[in-house]
Amino acid sequence: MSLPFYQKFHQHYDRSYRNKDLRTTMSQYHQEKKRSAIYTHGSTAYSSRSSAAHRQESEAFSRATSASYQQQASLATQSALATAVSRKAASAYDYGYSHGLTDSSLMLEDYSSGLSPQTKRARKSLLSGEEKENLPSDYMVPIFSGRQKHVSGITDTEEERIKEAAAYIAQRNLLASEEGIIASKQATVSKQATASKQATVSKQATASKQATVSKQATASKQATASKQATVSKQATVSKQSTSTLHQEEVLEKKSRKVAIREKAEQLSLRKTLEETEAFHKKLNEDNLLHAPDFVIKPRSHTVWEKENVILHCSVSGWPEPRVTWYKNQVPINVHANPGKYVIESRYGMHTLEINACDFEDTAQYRASAMNVKGEFSAYASVVVKRYKGELDETGFHARVSTMPPSFAVTPYGYASKFEIHFDEKFDVSFGREGETMSLGCRVVITPEIKHFQPEIQWYRNGELVSPSKWVQTHWSGDRATLTFSHLNKEDEGLYTIHARMGDYYEQYSAYVFVRDADAEIEGAPASPLDVVCLEANKDYIIISWKQPAVDGGSPILGYFIDKCEVGTDSWSQCNDTPVKFARFPVTGLIEGRSYIFRVRAVNKTGIGLPSRVSEPVAALDPAEKARLKSRPSAPWTGQIIVTEEEPTEGIIPGPPTDLSVTEATRSYVVLSWKPPRQRGHEGILYFVEKCDAETENWQRVNTELPVKSPRFALFDLAEGKSYRFRVRCSNSAGVGEPSEATDVTVVGDKLDIPKAPGNVIPSRNTDTSVVVTWEESKDAKELVGYYIESSVVGSGKWEPCNNNPVKGSRFTCHGLTTGQSYIFRVRAVNAAGLSEYSQNSEAIEVKAAIAAPSPPCDITCLESFHDSMVLGWKQPDKTGGAEITGYYVNYREVIDGVPGRWREANIKAVSDEAYKISNLKENMVYQFQVAAMNIAGLGVPSAVSECFKCEEWTIAVPGPPHSLKYSEVRKTSLVLQWKPPIHSGRTPVTGYFVDMKEASAKEDQWRGLNEAAIKNNYLRVQGLKEGESYVFRVRAINLTGVGKPSDLAGPVVAETRPGTKEVVVSVDDDGIISLNFECDQMAPNSEFTWSKDYVSTEDSPRLEVESKGNKTKMTFKDLGTEDLGIYSCDVTNTDGIASSYLIDEEELKRLLALSQEHKFPTVPVKSELAVEILEKGQVRFWMQAEKLSGNTKVNYIFNDKEIFEGPKYKMHIDRNTGIIEMFMEKLQDEDEGTYTFQLQDGRATGHSTLVLIGDVYKKLQKEAEFQRQEWIRKQGPHFAEYLSWEVTGECNVLLKCKVANIKKETHIVWYKDEREISVDEKHDFKDGICTLLITEFSKKDAGIYEVILKDDRGKDKSRLKLVDEAFKDLMSEVCKMIALSATDLKIQSTAEGIRLYSFVTYYLEDLKVNWSHNGTAIKYSERVKTGVTGEQIWLQINEPTPNDKGKYVMELFDGKTGHQKTVDLSGQAYDEAFAEFQRLKQAAIAEKNRARVVGGLPDVVTIQEGKALNLTCIVWGDPTPEVSWLKNERPLASDDHCNLKFEAGKTAYFTISGVSTADSGKYGLVVKNKYGSEISDFTVSVFIPEEEARIATAEAQKGSKSK
Repeated sequence: MSLPFYQKFHQHYDRSYRNKDLRTTMSQYHQEKKRSAIYTHGSTAYSSRSSAAHRQESEAFSRATSASYQQQASLATQSALATAVSRKAASAYDYGYSHGLTDSSLMLEDYSSGLSPQTKRARKSLLSGEEKENLPSDYMVPIFSGRQKHVSGITDTEEERIKEAAAYIAQRNLLASEEGIIASKQATVSKQATASKQATVSKQATASKQATVSKQATASKQATASKQATVSKQATVSKQSTSTLHQEEVLEKKSRKVAIREKAEQLSLRKTLEETEAFHKKLNEDNLLHAPDFVIKPRSHTVWEKENVILHCSVSGWPEPRVTWYKNQVPINVHANPGKYVIESRYGMHTLEINACDFEDTAQYRASAMNVKGEFSAYASVVVKRYKGELDETGFHARVSTMPPSFAVTPYGYASKFEIHFDEKFDVSFGREGETMSLGCRVVITPEIKHFQPEIQWYRNGELVSPSKWVQTHWSGDRATLTFSHLNKEDEGLYTIHARMGDYYEQYSAYVFVRDADAEIEGAPASPLDVVCLEANKDYIIISWKQPAVDGGSPILGYFIDKCEVGTDSWSQCNDTPVKFARFPVTGLIEGRSYIFRVRAVNKTGIGLPSRVSEPVAALDPAEKARLKSRPSAPWTGQIIVTEEEPTEGIIPGPPTDLSVTEATRSYVVLSWKPPRQRGHEGILYFVEKCDAETENWQRVNTELPVKSPRFALFDLAEGKSYRFRVRCSNSAGVGEPSEATDVTVVGDKLDIPKAPGNVIPSRNTDTSVVVTWEESKDAKELVGYYIESSVVGSGKWEPCNNNPVKGSRFTCHGLTTGQSYIFRVRAVNAAGLSEYSQNSEAIEVKAAIAAPSPPCDITCLESFHDSMVLGWKQPDKTGGAEITGYYVNYREVIDGVPGRWREANIKAVSDEAYKISNLKENMVYQFQVAAMNIAGLGVPSAVSECFKCEEWTIAVPGPPHSLKYSEVRKTSLVLQWKPPIHSGRTPVTGYFVDMKEASAKEDQWRGLNEAAIKNNYLRVQGLKEGESYVFRVRAINLTGVGKPSDLAGPVVAETRPGTKEVVVSVDDDGIISLNFECDQMAPNSEFTWSKDYVSTEDSPRLEVESKGNKTKMTFKDLGTEDLGIYSCDVTNTDGIASSYLIDEEELKRLLALSQEHKFPTVPVKSELAVEILEKGQVRFWMQAEKLSGNTKVNYIFNDKEIFEGPKYKMHIDRNTGIIEMFMEKLQDEDEGTYTFQLQDGRATGHSTLVLIGDVYKKLQKEAEFQRQEWIRKQGPHFAEYLSWEVTGECNVLLKCKVANIKKETHIVWYKDEREISVDEKHDFKDGICTLLITEFSKKDAGIYEVILKDDRGKDKSRLKLVDEAFKDLMSEVCKMIALSATDLKIQSTAEGIRLYSFVTYYLEDLKVNWSHNGTAIKYSERVKTGVTGEQIWLQINEPTPNDKGKYVMELFDGKTGHQKTVDLSGQAYDEAFAEFQRLKQAAIAEKNRARVVGGLPDVVTIQEGKALNLTCIVWGDPTPEVSWLKNERPLASDDHCNLKFEAGKTAYFTISGVSTADSGKYGLVVKNKYGSEISDFTVSVFIPEEEARIATAEAQKGSKSK
């Protein structure tokens, strides 16, 4: 679009009047890139034409104009006037620059140019406040305003625009010429010169010689007056000037050259004004704006290391797009790497220069152009190559090494095993929001191999940490560092460094705590955290966050959400009142723009600090993203371009579907629905309506702002009140019908605040930390985590132990003071809020967890001899944080109830929970006590046991089993283990019985778990109830019987503890099978112990165990049937952490097969070799593997011979998708045979074969030839879909076909039975559908239909047979549609009886009609009959009786299905119909017997005077009517002159023997009986013959005179 003439060159109007400073400033301004898009007084976008071209046009115009004036002399007054005007403009500019105003800010009173582009410091915008909020801060939108000055931008009418353009021409020529106002000699001649051709020319009159003499030079504000007013004014002024100047000027005849020049100026001005008028018609804001587009896209480069590379691109768009450069989707920060990157934008060319390229610069680079209309990106790749033989050590010092593990073991075989150690490790760290922090440790690799570095990875809470603006990683070659540039509470968590070298790795973890920053307002709450977007669309974005742990001393009242558009730094608050729910839909967004958000908490003291900003998110529907044009598959960066399709008007959208309430809180309700199917191609908007649940008073919610996406958030609803909602669609065609209303929704929070956690138990960990466990909140929904707080006993002050909610039921609180006693409490948090605090835990003193064990318990006598006894006991409940190393037993004699002195039974500690004490006295009573010991020392002795007598046991049954313990506790199972009884009885122990009961159950509620005795010393107990506490006991049995039960094991709660892991089986690439177990809750001195069938495997020659850190692996050397069993792994010095894995016969077979597959791998095939025919008859052989590496090789075999790529065969391998293809142009007879693809990918091999022989090959060859012919057919006009039929809703038959590859010259001809059918309308191929409509289809329309397409490229035809069965099927469908069109049965009363009827679209004889009455088919008779009249199908019941009452069914049978319509003719329906029938019957009788004149009387009788008049008429009526006559509405009696007779009751005579003029008049015959009367009128006209002749003669004479 070209610009108006007065904007194409804006440096002309005051060049001579600027001072030096002004000219310098303006020249610099015009040399700069024009960025602004706001012209406050009428300027628009810059012209695409060069300024040089505009300058040439302007200078040529000025020269032409000034040349026409050079022949006149300048008047002093007009010269002074021009000088004054110029001086006024210059002074205005001096004033503006002296006060710091820019060129475009000057407000000249009379001659404001309004032409220069708006600078950055623009004067106040004409936008409203609301409109300003919707504008991006970095862009300006063209705004136009009209004012009554010479140049006033866009005015209200076209006439005013033309006037102001003409005024501007005059003003521009005046200021550019710098000459005085020259009076025309010709103006002094006469009034005729003033009103001559120069005065009649369009706007030139205001710039002509006459205008320069007139008062317009001194009153330029009125230059915008109408053309007629200007000419009149000039004529008047010329009269006055002529009298004054007549004596001084000499009449001079205008030369031919001057006339030609003036004519040329007139034509030029007219053309300019026409262009201006056309431009103003087109001018609007939307046409000026358009989305970015790359004129020149950046090109990919491959460069050598240490070279520079420059990426160029050129972008178009208005407002001028802002270009941002990205590397691997991360914005490039030139300040973070000084000298590395240089980004420039000059004269529309944008460049990115990368200096001294190295390997890290190999990446994908993106140039993103963005303005208010959207975003567009272009991509380029940079590959940095290195000279062969060079190896840069810095290449291995990457922040995170990306080398594959195979690099760790060098090709020179220097190392076969690596040891990785961490020195100078980071410990538990504490930081504060806003501070910086670094975590680091030295990584020592043994042996050290030059140029090969480990792979270093950092994890937070088990998730990989990626470099970002918040955190950076660094590897110096021997030290790994993780640096936080700005700590946030989101950074709090367990950090793990993972170092890997080949197949060996090591890791180390420590926790990082982040405290809240100091509040700006004392007592204000801390900042929320983890602000994320849950859902985004065009109308709103749902934001969620986590509540802070610190409320500032008073409850948090709610939260404020702030938003900021990407690319700006202007934050605005989204909600006026605080919201308590930790989710909120932000509305008022601009579609397609990206935003970031933050949240602030508020309590009664004030507002806290804001949270960390969220990631950018765009206000756009997810479904719309798929429609974005030219979008690469790249991570989301928060910049969007929206494209709009051309709408199709005229279709009112249907109602939305699946409307539902997806979220409801006390602050808002979110609705969701699906767009309607009927919507056309035009975009649609939505209106949401609500009503109270008890009413139907619907109110529109969003009257002023329609919704653009199928989701909407409603605010300002009354809490606790019930509502229903519905939605309407709208487009340019109108507003559609509403959707179905939702169910009743009660406004309020649906998510409850979680219940308080319970049973908070602290336990010692280190001298500065305590482990806190608790019971999780019951029935908690959408739980975010838990906050733990600690308090020094007696202080009353609580401090948070964590600022980021933790999940699970266990947390280690660090940073405590050694020796202090603390209590702890926990509360849960979800989106609804924070729960109540749990009960305070017991106080615990902070000190190291390792201590002496607690006393053993339950000492019992397992076996007794005459001089010795065997004791058993249970290990201590608390081991002191270290493994029990042994036990010491003391005993004493008890004589007559008096205990003696304690003696030591053993000098060396015993490791088992049983010990035999020898050298005792027979029949002596003893008491015992046991003390446990660990590395911390000897614990307190147990309580004194009961008294046991030393005597020989002679009982035959075995003693009780001992050392019961449970492991592998899960929510429904556990494993119980025990040791055999010391005393086996008279015969060996043959098995065991295990009993179980709930811990709270009575003693009589023990139940056995096994009916038959088991021989194993363990049992897996199944079917436990989660959360229930159980106790167990075991009894041994021998041939004599069952012995005493053991001591109880338990109580134990059936639950799966958080963090529980299971043994995992794996098979490596060499086919080696191993069991693996990992534990995250190990103590410093914990160890792994493996067992088979719960017997230690420490010395097994078939197994090899390797443990490192918190992981252990048991490898099978040669897995076989002798290795069947249960393999378990226990972790010592833990709270019973264990897991097991069962290898049975089926698992053994699976593992051996998997091992064989790994030893001798095959390439996994996703799809076997197959063949398909392509469009042109080409043959494609293809197969697909699961994955292919870059080293995959494929051999193509045909009939045991390898074939290669050439003219006949084309091969292709896509390693990304694993698809292998071979193409053949055509199948010939010699191509019959067997095809095989052989694959080799490293060690893996594979193949797939396809046999094409015999009928299979012939069928394939035939199909290929068919497709080839089809392709040839489709080169001309052809049928994409062949002829078919369809029955419309109007019961017409529509023959249709879909055509393709047609053009304007393509003809279509229809035939029926080889006869051409004339079609009224010419076919329109825009939609590609050709149709032939057959109305009221019947048997006569049966036949063979054919349609032919033809043009100069060829022809195609399609045939449809509508005969025989095909015709029957079509007729059946037509009859079906007719039957479906039938209306409901209606009841109609007639004079004969009652009629039941229904209307159809039209009736066919093929449609069978059957009537039934009360389930019985109606037998038709004279009284009851059926029929069809037009489109009405009826049943007539004459003279109805009560027997005719009941249910009537009309069945329409279409040949396949019956369609029924029913009506109930009983009760009130029958009574009303019968009463109406009686009334109509009586009315019919009356009408039938009513007196009437049947015929015989004329309307007018014309008769000659003296003649006789005889009239006869027939009357009828039952009873016989009475007859009377009227003349001129008066009774007429019979006399001699007028004889009136009535004979036989039906004939009336009217006779006048000799008529006279007195007999002329209006006569009437009146007939009447009891059913009614009737009057038949006639007129008698009597004429005299002589008078008629005279009148005719007189009229003839009168006519001749008038001519």
